Amino acid sequence: MNNAYSWYSQLVRPSWAPPSWIFGPVWTVLYVVIAISFGKVFILAFEKQITLMVALPFLLNLFFNFVFSPIQFGLKNNLFAAIDIILILSTLIWAIIAIYPHYRWIAYAQIPYLLWVSFATILQLTVTYLNW
Repeated sequence: MNNAYSWYSQLVRPSWAPPSWIFGPVWTVLYVVIAISFGKVFILAFEKQITLMVALPFLLNLFFNFVFSPIQFGLKNNLFAAIDIILILSTLIWAIIAIYPHYRWIAYAQIPYLLWVSFATILQLTVTYLNW
C-alpha cells in the first residue's frame, strides 16, 4: 500500500487539494456518523419499518465507498475511481431523498458526508483530468 500512496503523491493535483493528513481525521468522523445513521436504516429495514427500496441506496453507497480505495490505490485507476466517486455521490443523494420522508434526522445527518463527498468528487474529477 505504501507504493500506492507513493504513486498518488506523484500525481498532478490542483493547488487547492487539501494535505493528505486531513483525509484520515475527516473520514474517521464521517465513518462514525455513517455507522450510526446507516446502521439505523438497516435496522429499520430489517424490522420492516421502511421498505428495502428506501434502504437500497444506503447499501449501494456503502459498497461504492468500500471499493473506492482499492480502485484508486490498488488498481491505480483514476478514471474508474472518478466513476466510482460519482456513484458514491449519486447514491448518497438518492439515500437522503429516500429517507427524508421517514426519518429526517438521518437525512440531516448525511449533510457533512454530502459536503465532503461533493468536494472529493470535484477533486477526483480534477485529478483525473490533470493526469489524463
